[in-house]
Amino acid sequence: MDTLWQVLIALLVVVVTLMVGLKMYVEAIKGRCSSTRDLTGKVVVVTGANTGIGFCTAENLALRNARVILACRNEKKAKDAVQRIRAATGNKEVVYQHLDISLLSSVRTFVKQFLLEESRLDILINNAGVAGMQFSKTEEGFETTFVTNYLGHFLLTNLLLDKLKQCGPSRVVNVSSMVHNWSKKFHLDDMNGEKSYSIQLAYYNSKLANILFTRELARRSQETEMKCYCAHPGCVKSDLLRHLPWYHIPLKIIIEGLIFKTSEEGAQTSIYCAVSEDVAEESGKYYVDCRQAEDQASDTSRDMGLARKLWEYSERVTGLATSDN
Repeated sequence: MDTLWQVLIALLVVVVTLMVGLKMYVEAIKGRCSSTRDLTGKVVVVTGANTGIGFCTAENLALRNARVILACRNEKKAKDAVQRIRAATGNKEVVYQHLDISLLSSVRTFVKQFLLEESRLDILINNAGVAGMQFSKTEEGFETTFVTNYLGHFLLTNLLLDKLKQCGPSRVVNVSSMVHNWSKKFHLDDMNGEKSYSIQLAYYNSKLANILFTRELARRSQETEMKCYCAHPGCVKSDLLRHLPWYHIPLKIIIEGLIFKTSEEGAQTSIYCAVSEDVAEESGKYYVDCRQAEDQASDTSRDMGLARKLWEYSERVTGLATSDN
């Protein structure tokens, strides 16, 4: 029995040592945006900005004196976020506008109101997202994860594209994830998950779609002053995982304590892509920890043929190819 306890204690020491080492490594590689760029006179839209990295992104840009529009679904939470950002930054040009990114009708309503009220758009940050969702469809018939994380932002960006180009140099930042590397079944004939669905694959595919979208948007906009970027925020402790099943909670708590960034840390790469002078001439690239990280992007994410097909598919299912042109 004594020998068994000695073995268990030794294993515990090894595990704790590895955990501490992992934590130290994660802390060492975290990137931070060092740009001091001022955004006075600029207009910024951040989706999903009432919480998590979206909130921290919006707060940082407000500190830089931008007019920041929090495009959010939950009015109460968004208005509370507006007040907190105003109080923290002293910037009164922080406002809320309703947007349920999972509903294309809401996207169109948002854009219509935005174009009536705002004279310019300099930075669009497509941040809103969900994870851990059981299979469900919106009232418009789209699978929830796919439309929230990708398709709604595809339509939003395209409907705001003329304004972005008019106000160049301007930027679009799409929030993706390193888990796009785990997307092994990306089929355009089943983006709605009706033939096969898993919580994980739906999320992986949506994040791969964001990178493919960024690539094709850059290709189509190369003759303009609008640049676009795709950011992996890192593993972030935020509300994104609120839909995970209860039996995943213990593992989630352990992982969060070890390797997850704070929301403020996770927002750094989005901020970097939005403001840094270092990337002013780049477009269509993938970024991790405030640096270009094409070496960490999957081969599939660089398939320009697939990117074009996804764009054409997205135009068709959103009605963009006909009704909005």
